[in-house]
Amino acid sequence: MASMNASKAEFRAAKEATGPESISVLSLLRGHRFDPYERWTRIRRDHGPVAHYHYGIFNNFFISSAEGAKRVLQDNIGNYTKEHTSYKMVRRLVGNGLLTSEGSFWLRQRRLAQPAFHRDRIARMANLMTAAALETAERWEAKATSGEPVSMMNEMSTLTLKVVGDALFGAAVSAQAATVAESFEVLSQQMVERFSRLRLLPPVLPTKYDREFRRARGRMFSVVDEIIADKRAHGESDDLLSMFMQARDEDTGERMSDAQLRDEVTTMLLAGHETTAVVLAWVWALLAHHPSVAQKLRDELDRVLAGRTPTAADVSQLPYAKSVIEEAMRLYPPVYILQRHVKESDVVCGFRVYKGGSVVISPLILHRHPSYWEKPDDFLPERWMDSAAENRRPRFAYIPFSGGPRQCIGDNFSRLESILLLATLAQRFQPMPVGAELPKPEFLVLARPAGGVPMILRRRAQRADDGRASA
Repeated sequence: MASMNASKAEFRAAKEATGPESISVLSLLRGHRFDPYERWTRIRRDHGPVAHYHYGIFNNFFISSAEGAKRVLQDNIGNYTKEHTSYKMVRRLVGNGLLTSEGSFWLRQRRLAQPAFHRDRIARMANLMTAAALETAERWEAKATSGEPVSMMNEMSTLTLKVVGDALFGAAVSAQAATVAESFEVLSQQMVERFSRLRLLPPVLPTKYDREFRRARGRMFSVVDEIIADKRAHGESDDLLSMFMQARDEDTGERMSDAQLRDEVTTMLLAGHETTAVVLAWVWALLAHHPSVAQKLRDELDRVLAGRTPTAADVSQLPYAKSVIEEAMRLYPPVYILQRHVKESDVVCGFRVYKGGSVVISPLILHRHPSYWEKPDDFLPERWMDSAAENRRPRFAYIPFSGGPRQCIGDNFSRLESILLLATLAQRFQPMPVGAELPKPEFLVLARPAGGVPMILRRRAQRADDGRASA
């Protein structure tokens, strides 16, 4: 992708960005941590759409406007690459898959994967999604009787892992849910700590810390290898993994190597289930703390579905359910930070951005920017029912799946999945919070609700059984 940088005259005419006090290397080595939302909100407020500061060895340009995000993620994408230290570290986990690859290789892999995410194909996956939700509902019946709290984060992670396994890989991976969750927990904690404390070397040392990383990554890879081996043993079909296995390079005619397959499956396994699980965990927490919203959702589900299991065709008739999902992603986008390497100096929103620097964009900040959102910190699903307001907002004011050519390939899959899983379960259950306060975000690789969202499962006072309303 070619870059379209500012001319020398435009660069000379541009302004120098100001910024907060830099964070020294020594502070980071000592374990300096900060609340991203609080710090980035202050930077946006005090320094405008582009701020400049040093974060250890990184020369950061923090961009907090939709116009700036569009410049980086779409209009001049060729100048802002994923050859950034953060993505180099992610490659140690997921390899060189769609999330982390660049250039012609990324474009080739994207073209190979695109047919698997066509809207019609995704709609055909709806039955697999609701079947997984019904299995969860059966398990929840016993849990509701016991009255013991459950971790909604764990419940949603197990559920979405099954959906990804069934729909994208044609393989049962639910049995490995605990392995995937435990491995990702270790890797997520370490990835953030390694970056924030400048522990940038590969995890090859014979230390306990590095051994834990290697063990967690090895367990994750063993799950992926089982998925690939199972597919080879039972034959290919029309799922995403089969498409990758059948694909041939247009120039060489070669199939993907086992290493390439592993990278893509690992990427889809983690990106395809954990982000949606985080969204749904936030949804349940928000609904429990906003009973009027929860009641409006139940009213819509009862009116449209009348107790039956939802289908892909029902989604267009569930605008409030969709709005609840979108509003949760606005307030708590799982992917809360996007970072890029600046290839050549450029101008963004009238400010100079220098070659070799790091661009930082936060969906979390864009999603709560008061210039784009009324009552930006409030949970108001109704705002998504106002098409006029949505049309007035800049496109890049809302980027839960990033934006531009590198927008997440699975965004429509995740949105359909979220609505169907919520609709299936919310008809039957009304989870109640254990604590009085809404969970705080825990900013790791994803912005997860801290504490796992413990909730007590309660059956609906009036719900549907076998398609019939019951008291």
